[in-house]
Amino acid sequence: MKLVSFVIDGRSGYGAVKGDGVVDLGRRLPSKSLRALLEADALGAAAALLASEPVDYPLSALALAPVIPDPGKIICVGLNYRDHVAETGRTVTEKPALFARFPTSQVGHLQPIVRPDVSDHFDYEGELALVIGKAGRHVRREDALTHVAGYSCYNEGSIRDWQRHTSQFLSGKTFDKSGAFGPWLVTADEIPDPSRLTLQTRLNGETVQRTTTDRLITDVPDLIVYCSTIMTLLPGDVIVTGTPGGVGFKRTPPLFMQPGDTVEVEISGIGVLRNPVTAETAA
Repeated sequence: MKLVSFVIDGRSGYGAVKGDGVVDLGRRLPSKSLRALLEADALGAAAALLASEPVDYPLSALALAPVIPDPGKIICVGLNYRDHVAETGRTVTEKPALFARFPTSQVGHLQPIVRPDVSDHFDYEGELALVIGKAGRHVRREDALTHVAGYSCYNEGSIRDWQRHTSQFLSGKTFDKSGAFGPWLVTADEIPDPSRLTLQTRLNGETVQRTTTDRLITDVPDLIVYCSTIMTLLPGDVIVTGTPGGVGFKRTPPLFMQPGDTVEVEISGIGVLRNPVTAETAA
């Protein structure tokens, strides 16, 4: 099942993709957001409505929002592919490097991502994102995937010069509308093994990153174990699992996203997240 968050006629909603259309779940269920649906443990009810109800809107009529527009947490993982560690000149760490993004930093599929006026070092980072569906603390590895509601694509757009202001990444990682999350959430029953996915990033049609998720240094189950040791993971929380090698700021010459560009993140079994790039003054 593919679940989307959207805006239509100034109203926010969520639904399930059916062919080229969407069944509006928010009109039919008590939960009024996708995060609330997960909190209510109501994926089964959503699946039943998808099977029985007609399409309400063509997908093309909707402005897609970030998959979870209002996550309680966006936990990002740095340096989680060996080729990316190597290109940055760092060393592989024993434990994952975590940092945060905030909800205002993300947009949905086909919505413009924004290069801020204070920098032209706007870099792409294609990543696999997972969304928590069941709360947990001190989750065991053998149970970890049962806590996942589903998976999506993420472009963790990074402002590289601001990222290097200090030893902490956050200042370059959470500029307003600098990242994208979508196009939809593919439920975990359709992706039983998240280590068997192919990920690629394209800038203006040219492939700039390509990997398979079995190359993650800390894999999805162990990320859930590690994060849940620190904090309670709640339905709707997002973990963005890291980007592979090929980032723009380590190329010669550097390759940064510019206004007018189009960037895509494609993951097998999920789909393509596509966004135009715009300047902040034009946004």
